Amino acid sequence: MAQDAAAASPGYARAADTAPPAAPVKVKRSPRRLILPLIVIGAVAWGANFGYYYLTEGRFLVSTDDAYVGANTVIVSPKVSGYVTEVLVKNNQEVHAGDLLARIDPGDYRLAVEAATARVATQDATIARIGRQIDAQRATVQQAEAQVGSARASAESAAADQQRAALEYERAQKLAQTSFGSQQRLEQATADAKRTVANGSGAASALASAQAQLAFAKANVDVLQSQKTEAERSRAELMNVVERAQRDLSFAEIRAPFDGVVGNKSIEIGQFVQPGARLMALVWMDKVYVDANFKETQLAPIKPGQKVDVSVDALGGKTFEGVVRSVAPASGSLFSLLPPDNATGNFTKIVQRVTVRVAFDDETSRSHVLRPGLSVVATIRTRDETQPKPTLLSALGLDGLGIEGLRTKTVSLLGLNKAHP
Repeated sequence: MAQDAAAASPGYARAADTAPPAAPVKVKRSPRRLILPLIVIGAVAWGANFGYYYLTEGRFLVSTDDAYVGANTVIVSPKVSGYVTEVLVKNNQEVHAGDLLARIDPGDYRLAVEAATARVATQDATIARIGRQIDAQRATVQQAEAQVGSARASAESAAADQQRAALEYERAQKLAQTSFGSQQRLEQATADAKRTVANGSGAASALASAQAQLAFAKANVDVLQSQKTEAERSRAELMNVVERAQRDLSFAEIRAPFDGVVGNKSIEIGQFVQPGARLMALVWMDKVYVDANFKETQLAPIKPGQKVDVSVDALGGKTFEGVVRSVAPASGSLFSLLPPDNATGNFTKIVQRVTVRVAFDDETSRSHVLRPGLSVVATIRTRDETQPKPTLLSALGLDGLGIEGLRTKTVSLLGLNKAHP
């Protein structure tokens, strides 16, 4: 009843008419509905960018992390033995070619040089003495030649007297037979003939003696010449001894063979060293390189002259540019101490690796930033850089197609030209 009365009351009706309308309820949207589309769009964009990079550049890159920096390293060793008297370098010190690294006691080697030099001087005196003997003997030869000439003249004179006496004897004998000559004259002619024959024999003997003396003198000259030649050759041998002693003396000073950095030094003052002993290592830092071991399945596009990006782990991934210098003639396993032999037993195929040598320019090498033994990542750019960079269409094989050709190719790739059931 009370409710009916209130409803019938005019004041209550006006209050109900003037009441404000209820506010609409707002629907809260979840942020997840926005994040998911953004992720999808980002993934599609990243995939498109990666696909473009791979088709135009990435597919030409061949990379390996089995790569290390290398350099020519020599072990410095002495060539002579002795006690070390001085060490002038320390570990990690840069040296130049010809720099003195260490010194061995040179006393014994200096004495050897002096003794060898003295022997050469003695031999020089011997050669000079033999030379003077040769000059004296040549004078003797000249004297013997003069005696031979005199003896020959005497022999010729005796021969003439013998001939004259023989003629005189014949005349005297003929006159004696005809009684026109005296017996005394015949006897005188006979005596003269016999005397001239004896004189001729004596002159001939004297000539032969003089000729023998001349031959003897000449033979002595030849003997002295041979002795001089022998002495000169002995001197040459002694000079070799001197040079060897001088070389041994020079080897007492151990010098750097090239520009480099000293490492692994094991030599100290007072140490006795033998030839070939390990004293220190010298690393040629100006000619560093990288040996990258690529799989055999990666070798096909690799050629000398291609550019290489070398990322160094020790430098936070800093990249240096190098060039492929050469490719090893065989896989690394063939150069091992025990090469594999797959002719017997069970066989398991293993992908082999082949070393590729990467060189750097002089500026990079001389910076001495790359240290032998560091691990690097080598990436070879196998694309022919003399040709223009491929476009997306050329990478997809669509280069040179018109609009109609592109539509046909797209329909063919998507399979839209097939009839649908």
